[in-house]
Formats: sequence, C-alpha cells, structure tokens
Amino acid sequence: MIVVMGATGATGSALLHRLIALGEPTRALSRDPGRLRAALARAGRDSAAPPRTEVVAADAADPDSLRAAFHGASQLFLTMANGPAQVALETNAIAAAAASGIGHVVKLSAPGAAGPDSPVAIARGHHAIEVALRESGMRHTVLRPYAFMQKLLLLAPGVAAGGVVAGATADAACNYIDCRDIADVAAAALTRPEIAGHAYTLTGDRTYRHTQLTDLLTDLLERPVRYVDLPGPELHRHLTTTARMPDWLASHVVEIQRMATTHPEAPDGAVARVLGRPPRTLEAFLREHLDLFRFRPGTSHGPAHPPRPAPPS
Repeated sequence: MIVVMGATGATGSALLHRLIALGEPTRALSRDPGRLRAALARAGRDSAAPPRTEVVAADAADPDSLRAAFHGASQLFLTMANGPAQVALETNAIAAAAASGIGHVVKLSAPGAAGPDSPVAIARGHHAIEVALRESGMRHTVLRPYAFMQKLLLLAPGVAAGGVVAGATADAACNYIDCRDIADVAAAALTRPEIAGHAYTLTGDRTYRHTQLTDLLTDLLERPVRYVDLPGPELHRHLTTTARMPDWLASHVVEIQRMATTHPEAPDGAVARVLGRPPRTLEAFLREHLDLFRFRPGTSHGPAHPPRPAPPS
C-alpha cells in the first residue's frame, strides 16, 4: 500500500493518477476526502481500479489521524504546499510514518535543500525536513525539482491582458520541469526498488532566460510578449498588490529569482536516466495551455503592466 499525501496538488494529483493507471494499491489522504473523490470522478480515474484505491481523511496537524491513515501501508509520498507551517507539518508526518511502520518515504524537496545555508528560506525548511527524514531511520528518496512549468500559468493573466511577464532574474537562465515528470519519477521510486534510496535533482531539458520565455510566447501567440525586469523590492510589491500573493509567497518568489542570478542553473539528466525518455519540453507545455495566454476582448485581468523599474540615481 502506497500512501499519497498532497494528493490534490499538481504533483501529488499527477502521481495518484499514475499509480492508479499502474494498478498499484494506493491510499490518498485529504482533509476534504469528498473533494478528492469528486476530482477523481471528474478525471474518470475512480472507476479504473476502485478496489485498489482508497481516499482517507487525514490532517497533517493531527498526528493521530496520520497514524490511522498510515496503518498497514509500506510506502509514503510526502509533499505539502510551501508555507510557514511546512516544516512542522512534514516532520509530524515523518514521525507518524516511522511510528506506523512505513518502510520507504519519497519526499518532494527543493533545490538548495542539501545544505542548511540556502539563500531561499523555503529550501532551508526543506533541509530541516530532510534531516528529520534521515534521522527517522526510514529508507528515503528525495526529489529536488526546479521551477514547475505549471507555475508559469500564473503569468497567463498578465500575458493575456498586456503582453507582459515581470521578473527579477536579469539575464539569468531558469530551469523548468513539468509536474507530470516529477510524478513519473516519484512513481518509479515507489515501484522500482533500484531507483529508491537516492536524491535526484529534476529539471527540464534546457534552461530559459525570461527573454527567451517571452520570445517563445511571442512565436506561439503570434503577438508581442515582453519581459520587464524589476528590482527585487518592486517585484515583491507587484506580486503582493497586483497578483495578491501573501507576503511570504512573494518573498519566496523574489528569493528564488535572486538565487537564479547568483547560483547558475543547468539541466540535469536525472529524468531521462530514471524514466528512459527525455523530460517534457517547455514549448510542448505552453502549446498545451496556450489558450490561457490568449487575449480575450472584453475581459479584465487587472493591471496590464507591472511597475517600471526606477531610473538609476
């Protein structure tokens, strides 16, 4: 029995669907199991192998519910939304898994989490969780993906309304990976013992500067899309006011974009080595979701342009 935490998130959901397709006995955890069952029904997955797929109520803040949900399971996929409570919640899950006899944990982590001194606060949190996982004595596999392609969909309103992408990476290149590739690697780690027990850095097939991303969108949309580079504090203000991100999330976005400028990113071949195929490409992902980036007359997406950088003093 494989337990999937974070089964309603982008990666957890993709993994759940993959495990169901493989016919693996799977138990998906949710604070709102009715919502998860409805999502599975919409995807047409709940009828694929219903006797081998369970949906169970559990809350990472409630260790008793976790121990009950882990009972009789042998493996755990652990992912939770980034946030201020993440370290406490994931270490709760690790302690409950160890107490329940889980033998193998696949954890979704982050780049820079291998050490305690990452410039990104959330990566430092992931490092603390990885330490707790090592100290638990359970066999574990750690996945450290770079930026999710799915997060680029947050740019769609600004592109549709004003043909603008805002960021703070200057000319630095970024890695992007499709969550479905992360899920496929996780499924391999959960079903192929020779894959388990290692740490994997996961990326797409190449890196992209923001100007290359906007050039690609320009070609696909057949209309201009431009990149506006902002100082970190201005990007933070733009994200909290225009995108209405909470302060901690805006700070995280600024930190990871700043890290791209100080810690050059390069593609890693782990996806191809594990899966025997290349990772999904950014161009294919954008083509798949291109309608979200298209301009629709008569719609409003908020301010069309981010603030312009202040002139040098």
